[in-house]
Amino acid sequence: MREVIVNTAVDSLRLIPFLFLTYLAMEWLEHRTGDMARLLVERSGRFGPLIGAVLGIFPQCGFSAAASTLYAGRVITLGTLFSIYLSTSDEMLPVMLSMSAPFSVIGKILLCKLVIGFFTGFAVDTLCARHGKESGRLHIVDLCSHDHCHCENGIVKSAALHTVQVSFFIIVIGFLLNLILYEAGEAALSSFFVKHGILGEMTAGLLGMIPNCAASVMLTQLYLDGVLDFGAMLSGLLTGSGVGLLVLYRVNRGFKENIRITGLLYIIGTACGILANAAGVA
Repeated sequence: MREVIVNTAVDSLRLIPFLFLTYLAMEWLEHRTGDMARLLVERSGRFGPLIGAVLGIFPQCGFSAAASTLYAGRVITLGTLFSIYLSTSDEMLPVMLSMSAPFSVIGKILLCKLVIGFFTGFAVDTLCARHGKESGRLHIVDLCSHDHCHCENGIVKSAALHTVQVSFFIIVIGFLLNLILYEAGEAALSSFFVKHGILGEMTAGLLGMIPNCAASVMLTQLYLDGVLDFGAMLSGLLTGSGVGLLVLYRVNRGFKENIRITGLLYIIGTACGILANAAGVA
């Protein structure tokens, strides 16, 4: 137990400075480009899935929540909503950067999410032929209560709060992972995800739908530790849309439609993970 605690503390504490610098940069970019990005999505029309997929790969405070609200007002299409949900990287990018993951790995994951989000979005819009209508401008600050982004506190304090929140999850999840690996062994945990056919992708897809950053942090750490294969990790990151689904259930009145969106998101994410493994992507 002492070894587990020490390893967890050392692994987690050395990440905090890198997480803070990463979030500080992201907060600065968001405050500089947030309105422009949102307006670009609102006015994108049939190119919404493309723009949504590109913007979604960058972790932005409240972006998936904003997408849910924009869709509820029919400002964006259903395809654009899916493109943002599928491409959103949540905490994967800052965690990988803080853990010095190879840029080739990060680029491959982001490219997969972007391409899947792009093609899925256009496919959904083509099949459903459902386009949004003009609406009033929305402001990201209106969504802060949903995403706990603390936008009004300034970029330094907001970055510090994000760092504390994610660091807490990293410490808790790191401790649990170290404890499980110590008790069961990495090989046993890995076999659960990798050696049981599509069970790994299906389970990771469910984990990814947990509506907070803990899911993406856990999936990213499991992948970097060699416990998850690429397909299972991709399934979880594709289904993970931050708090987007929570906001959708709150602001979109069509409960049955929300259920269908959730189910389709899970099916697409899981299927893409399975296909990635079948294609030998690693």
